[in-house]
Amino acid sequence: MPAYLAKRLGYYAVLLLAAVCLSYLLASFALDPRAYYEGRQPPVSASAVNHHLTEIGVNDHASLLARFLRWAGHAVRGDLGRTIDGTSVNAEFGRRIGVSLRLLLAGTVLGTVAGVLIGAWTAVRQYRFSDRTVTFASFALLSTPVFLLAILLKTGAIWFNRTTGTDLIQFTGEKSPGLTGGFGAVLQDRAVHLLLPTLSVALFAIAGYSRYQRSTMLDVLGSDYLRTARAKGLGRRAVLLKHGLRTALIPMSTYFSYGFLALFTGAIFTETIFGWHGMGEWFISSIGKNDVNSVVAVNLFAAVTVLLSGFLADVLHAALDPRIRQAS
Repeated sequence: MPAYLAKRLGYYAVLLLAAVCLSYLLASFALDPRAYYEGRQPPVSASAVNHHLTEIGVNDHASLLARFLRWAGHAVRGDLGRTIDGTSVNAEFGRRIGVSLRLLLAGTVLGTVAGVLIGAWTAVRQYRFSDRTVTFASFALLSTPVFLLAILLKTGAIWFNRTTGTDLIQFTGEKSPGLTGGFGAVLQDRAVHLLLPTLSVALFAIAGYSRYQRSTMLDVLGSDYLRTARAKGLGRRAVLLKHGLRTALIPMSTYFSYGFLALFTGAIFTETIFGWHGMGEWFISSIGKNDVNSVVAVNLFAAVTVLLSGFLADVLHAALDPRIRQAS
């Protein structure tokens, strides 16, 4: 198993390098940093624009290879460059990464666990009323864009607060400005601000994962080895959990690694709608400013998180499937 995981880590290191190179190439071709200075009052001189773009390493008068080598030389030393405003990309990265990770981790854990459990439960209850109800709700959620779901949740929170005359559900920002109190008050404030953005991310994951888990579980339920286990005297619950669900989770672990990218994409809209100053909001504002270095930094974060989720899926796959351990 260690040899298998080491080989997978080697693959992911190559993929990360390719993702970063491709990201820098696409951002440099698609974005025009000079456009950021157009329409300024008073106008910025061409020489001043050239001087600033050269300082931050995105002057298109230099070749693309020269710009990339300069950026890569700083990046391997942990310096991701300067933003179009002249501030440190590292500082902005460090300020926002915790916000996005908090949202993504909460949404991913809730969406994955609930999706797997609901999918297995509906497979056991195939074609019953509960199965059909969950199926209808899942397809309704999957056909709803993430930004529309976030707006609907926000509208529902406003209605609830007005009806109850309270501010129980917070829907703007990640915390209340000027909050005073101890650890408990801060934790409660963060929790009520986290509720709706987490639901916005998790509901989409629950709908997708539950459909896939239901399908894999149905394949397993008709297997001969489950009937053999029942014939040997094992109880239904033990057969379903120990033999059925464990086998059905193997293909699910692979699907999880690909589904994380969709969650990250949804989190970009979620952060913008709920006023969270995370990586997603930074990505959208950086594109609007034609900020090459910031866009590459966000793509680097996305690539690392997606590949880490893929590695975790490999660990889970190896733990569930004895053939992987024996082959390695």
